[in-house]
Amino acid sequence: MENSKSKDPLHGITLQKIVEQLVEYYGFDTLGALIKVKCFTDNPSIKSSLTFLRKTDWARKQVEELYVKTASKINKGI
Repeated sequence: MENSKSKDPLHGITLQKIVEQLVEYYGFDTLGALIKVKCFTDNPSIKSSLTFLRKTDWARKQVEELYVKTASKINKGI
């Protein structure tokens, strides 16, 4: 068997952790400006965002792409 690390930058990271880190880094206001979905702009919360993103593949993909683009900045700040 081969013990190689996954090349997927999201491997082992939950959607909840992604959303929490993005909200901590950007805040809901900036996140809503970057990704135009109501769960970030209208009465936002982590819980409502997770509910929406789990049902909506295109929005989840945008959130994951933003996380991958900014992960190095996020992880330096945390």
